Amino acid sequence: MAGLLLRSLRSGARAALSSSICSSRALSFASPLRRFSAAPAAAASAAASANALDPSRLRNVAVIAHVDHGKTTLMDRLLRQCGADIPHERAMDSISLERERGITIASKVTSISWKDNELNMVDTPGHADFGGEVERVVGMVEGAILVVDAGEGPLAQTKFVLAKALRYGLRPILLLNKVDRPSVSEETCNEVESLVFDLFANLGATEEQLDFPVLYASAKEGWASLTFTKGPSDDARNMSALLDTIIKHVLPPSANLDAPFQMLVSMMERDFYLGRILTGRVSSGIIHVGDRIHGLRNTENGIEKIEEGKVTKLMKKKGTSMVMIDSAGAGDIISLAGLSSPSIGHTVANVEVVTALPTVELDPPTISMTFGVNDSPLAGRDGTHLTGGKIGDRLMAEAETNLAINVLPGALSDSFEVQGRGELQLGILIENMRREGFELSVSPPRVMYKIENGVKLEPIEEVTIEVNEEHVGLVMEALSHRKAEVTDMGPVPGSIDRTRMSLSCPSRGLVGYRSVFSSDTRGTGFMHRAFLMYSKHRGPLGNVRKGVLVSVGRGIITAHALMSLEARGTLFVAPGMETYDGMIVGEHSRDSDLDINPVRTKELTNIRAPGKDENIRLTPPRLMSLEEAIGYVASDELIEVTPKAIRLRKRYLDANKRKMMRNKPKD
Repeated sequence: MAGLLLRSLRSGARAALSSSICSSRALSFASPLRRFSAAPAAAASAAASANALDPSRLRNVAVIAHVDHGKTTLMDRLLRQCGADIPHERAMDSISLERERGITIASKVTSISWKDNELNMVDTPGHADFGGEVERVVGMVEGAILVVDAGEGPLAQTKFVLAKALRYGLRPILLLNKVDRPSVSEETCNEVESLVFDLFANLGATEEQLDFPVLYASAKEGWASLTFTKGPSDDARNMSALLDTIIKHVLPPSANLDAPFQMLVSMMERDFYLGRILTGRVSSGIIHVGDRIHGLRNTENGIEKIEEGKVTKLMKKKGTSMVMIDSAGAGDIISLAGLSSPSIGHTVANVEVVTALPTVELDPPTISMTFGVNDSPLAGRDGTHLTGGKIGDRLMAEAETNLAINVLPGALSDSFEVQGRGELQLGILIENMRREGFELSVSPPRVMYKIENGVKLEPIEEVTIEVNEEHVGLVMEALSHRKAEVTDMGPVPGSIDRTRMSLSCPSRGLVGYRSVFSSDTRGTGFMHRAFLMYSKHRGPLGNVRKGVLVSVGRGIITAHALMSLEARGTLFVAPGMETYDGMIVGEHSRDSDLDINPVRTKELTNIRAPGKDENIRLTPPRLMSLEEAIGYVASDELIEVTPKAIRLRKRYLDANKRKMMRNKPKD
């Protein structure tokens, strides 16, 4: 099969090369004629325009993979190969949080030219929390490059993103990345290829999808090969093999240029000058600047017209820059400006069209958090957006551009229930709001249950863990408290003293576990998780957290007070920070909460003066990041988020009120 595939790829490359030679000869022969006649020049320009709109010259491809398997680095190399100017590494990661954390958060689209063909490439996130980004863009493409780490093989989120691609009938190309690593051999690659084939079969792939080409690559080094190699020759150290495979293996879009213009909006962004920019694949027809268009959406009562207007700008992303175009045809992925109301999932079409395109089906959210006004004694000092109205407007704007987030009115006034896929997704939203100057209080994540036939169902996640053998016991014990069940366990191929485990665990059990896992494995373990299914409720969790130290004083925290409190547990605060009644300042060494006074000072006596605490030495505090705080807080606690600080607090600040509510059962 590999030999047949290799021959077919070579013949495809020869055909593409001959067509490019023929086209270049045709241009060279035509060039003298242009000097003598204006009519042939007009005809040539019309032919060029027709070529630009020819769907057979287009290939729409998504790059899908597990987290850290090399998608964005691969996109950098493809852009560079096709002549794009790369301003920095990970050029497609344009959001500041993406560059800081090294993960892709939002899908992006760009186009590159290769051998007279236009390749529209979509870079997608690999993290399951951002699965909505994958679901809404796979409908725009006909093919997918599945990037798999040749050392790690397919993991939980590989299965997640691949299932989305196969559901839409995409024809994948398997790219085994990082084959230049010392631990990767040809036998390892063959084993990974077999695992991927089994994964395709288990996910219900068709015969065409199972007949996928396999390439070997090092995205970091910038080369791809049709055969296994650790280092290709100098003239083959490029991405030509992958680009040729895309043109040969991925089908061009089936599109009708003569039908009226229709486009399903898959992405949306706002521009200060142009207003709302709508991006999607043109499903039929041709669009020109100045055309009259309108927005449509499907409702329970039929098709509803949203807004009518005209196209003021047509744009297409080429490489890393946006270029203006005059027209675009069916099958192409473009951006347009001119309408202010349509959003993702709506249809933009010519004014004579009265039918809307079918929308994308998204997986349901599995977790929710309540966002409210910050009502702590320290509120209003750091932020500029403090009111419930501003918080609500910001959340509604987020829900409009991110279909995987739902925003509902909360149980209390000025509070909003935000539903999403996971802690990371909601944590990114909170971090963005923080940087924009918002102050808010956030409840701990709550799992969204279902009731079917009187049975309570909860979301179960598939977890893949890789740890050193010495840490297996600690990890197993912690996960047993969280109601996890082991489905597979064995040594990691090609490594010594490493164990890989596959488990199914309730989503509520995994909330806050990542930081515990990192400390249990001393930072040497890997954990990946992805939504699996809804299943029967597994009962209450075991003991997953200690009690907390709660402040009963307000003022500046002193070293004198903390010195006597260090033995009580782990502190979250340092001298000089400000505290208030009900604020959580540490973790108790026991299972119960303890009220303490961290603002106590050394008093003047008839023997000595009040000291300045110069000689007191304290253990450095455990300062919580936003993600750690989201995973740490219990049901009777809140996170106070401001642009400059993240504080943990009790829901009820008054100690007497907390005692009254203590007997109330927890979620």
